[in-house]
Amino acid sequence: MSRTRMSGLGRAAITAVTVAALGRAVVSTVTAARPARPTGSAAPSRPTARAASSPRAPRPGGPLTDLTRAAREAARAAGSAFRAARGQAAAEPGVSGAGAAAAAAAPDRAGTDASAGAAAPRRSRPYDTGYRPRSVALRQHARDVAELVRAPAALTVPGDVLAGALAVGRPAGGRTLLLAASSVSLYWAGMALNDWADREEDATERPARPVPSGRIGAGTALGIAAGLTAAGLGLGALAGGRRVLLCRTLPLAASVWAYDLGLKRTPLGPLAMAAARFLDVLHGTGPAPAAPALRAATTVGLHTWAVTRLSRHEVDGAAGHEPLVSLAVTTATVLGASGAAGAVFGSRGAAGAVLGRLAAHRVLPDGPAALATLRRGSLPLADTVTGTTLLTRLPSLRALLAPRTSVPLLASAAYATTCARSQWAALRTPQDPARIRAAVGAGIHALLPLQAALVARAGAPRLAVVLAAGLPQAARLARKVSPT
Repeated sequence: MSRTRMSGLGRAAITAVTVAALGRAVVSTVTAARPARPTGSAAPSRPTARAASSPRAPRPGGPLTDLTRAAREAARAAGSAFRAARGQAAAEPGVSGAGAAAAAAAPDRAGTDASAGAAAPRRSRPYDTGYRPRSVALRQHARDVAELVRAPAALTVPGDVLAGALAVGRPAGGRTLLLAASSVSLYWAGMALNDWADREEDATERPARPVPSGRIGAGTALGIAAGLTAAGLGLGALAGGRRVLLCRTLPLAASVWAYDLGLKRTPLGPLAMAAARFLDVLHGTGPAPAAPALRAATTVGLHTWAVTRLSRHEVDGAAGHEPLVSLAVTTATVLGASGAAGAVFGSRGAAGAVLGRLAAHRVLPDGPAALATLRRGSLPLADTVTGTTLLTRLPSLRALLAPRTSVPLLASAAYATTCARSQWAALRTPQDPARIRAAVGAGIHALLPLQAALVARAGAPRLAVVLAAGLPQAARLARKVSPT
């Protein structure tokens, strides 16, 4: 506490004591000056010797003498209070030694009162950090719940709904966003239910998780899962009514609970998780027919199947050939999500298509002469064209540079880079659990560029860019809360 604050407290104490003493003196003076009223025939009582010797009894001299005496006593008490406050300020850390010496050298005019005040122990003051205990507890509990439901991993969920909605021609409006919120709630419910179901296993393998560590009770985790499931069902009904609730949201919730409670430890576990992601993409179609979105749903489900197979070995590290399977699935997913071959070359072979188009626009001579010209590495001057003319005359190259084709290609490249690098590291050291966990986390985050490629192919390249931009944010949040 600073010297300025102690001076203010000392002045306040002096003022209070002075006012109280003066008030008491005035009351005593008025009481002494008021004549006593006789009662009945009894004579007025005379003051006894005890009353005359009492310090509170009024002495001869009149009201002015009593008022002077009271003021003197008030000043003496105020001085004692000030010296006690000054000595306490000198004992605080940060007060200069000169101030402490001056307080110690001051004459003690209060006698035993000042000695008692100096000898009294200083009251301890709690250090104020700016946070109150209740707010600290709430923040810690919120952090534990976020770790329970793997909150940052939910960034990979809305892209499924958007891919399904755009595949059937639904706009990314309010109802689609409600379906995305429903999917996020069901995803968090599945994560909380997963920790509740694995509480005994996690007590040995992952004792730092919220449930086995005791930060969140098992009943609380189950209640969170049930509450989030109810919220997801309610949002689904709000987005599309009874039909969407029964045909889309309820099957998705059932697949989540079935995986966590029964199918996870069976050979059908990866397939059940892939089915949940498959249904999540179809969740975005709402009441519309789901047939146009089956290709996107199958692509996301295939990727999820490979990541779930690999995640079974993120604790023991006995992955075996699973990283190789994941690499193969990543390659197939890239070919299915980009769609570049069909957009550029159609059904013909790549080399024949390019040579045929070049010959049709007089860039190369037709027939065997084209191959001879290519081997020579030169073209006749009359048949050469500039690069701008080549891009103008070749529809295939223009289609390659169009946003609807280039954005899926770039997003697929980002997906392949995110997945393949960690999968290759896991393939080199399949017995390292840390490498397996890193590959699983990369597979979860790679859903963002994969969804971006599917959304761009559905005709929304700008929305695809927004989805792909969430990848660095998801990676940053994963350093605080693990997605696995």
